Amino acid sequence: MNRVDSIKTDQHRLSQRYKELIEQAYNFRQTDSALSDISEYRAIKLLHKLNRLKYLIRDSNIYE
Repeated sequence: MNRVDSIKTDQHRLSQRYKELIEQAYNFRQTDSALSDISEYRAIKLLHKLNRLKYLIRDSNIYE
């Protein structure tokens, strides 16, 4: 498995986790706002990681 495939695999895994956290934050919004905020914060951190991975993939496509 080359580097780009590894990055895409990580990106897919993080994307799934991001969706779960956003859904969890939405579900907790009415019952426990603190848990909702924590889930949303974790989702935002994952989104930043996803954006960095997207940049790496874009950068690697330039040199191919």
